[in-house]
Amino acid sequence: MELDMSALSMAARYKVVNSTITPRPIAWITSVSEAGVVNAAPYSFFNAVGTEPPLIALGLLKDPRGRRLKNTASNIVATGEFVVNLVCEADAEAMNRCSVDAPPEVSEVDYAGLQTAPSTKVAPPRIATSPVSFECRKLVALDIGTHQTVVIAEILVTHIADAFVTNPDKLYLDTPAMKLIGRTHGSGWYARTSDQFQMERPLYFPDGASRD
Repeated sequence: MELDMSALSMAARYKVVNSTITPRPIAWITSVSEAGVVNAAPYSFFNAVGTEPPLIALGLLKDPRGRRLKNTASNIVATGEFVVNLVCEADAEAMNRCSVDAPPEVSEVDYAGLQTAPSTKVAPPRIATSPVSFECRKLVALDIGTHQTVVIAEILVTHIADAFVTNPDKLYLDTPAMKLIGRTHGSGWYARTSDQFQMERPLYFPDGASRD
């Protein structure tokens, strides 16, 4: 099957991208509105895009009913600050509860009964149970098309739960122990990261033959 993406509807393009680019890490984003309401919502159009400076990218889809920014995107554009909290298996249900379509005056932190901890350099709190949280500041927000906003942000502070730090001096982390989850295809499907395998990086030999 060959698909001309420009010829497809937005819903069809979403289905193709969502079902094939997987697994995707989940950004459980906490932000604060100009009215002071703390918002928490999961996004899977998210990843790291650089380390000098440390950058992350978010794809924030607009509400298709009115092509308006959703609460998280509105908060990020207005204040420039947010926290990306990674999601572990133990937090899966709470994260899913935060995907509810709540009005702007409702805090998903309260709705889902989340524990939060203060951030260091940004106003939004972080989710206390998250294995890793990134305090972020928006560098640019781009409306590309009518249905989406792409945000590039710098990571200012990283919080890693002590239980997953095996050597603080060398920054050795026990990533498998974090039991992070990711999004996969379709509605409501997720993946665990407990089934992993390792391959050594190959050496290059001009004749193409591998050597022991």
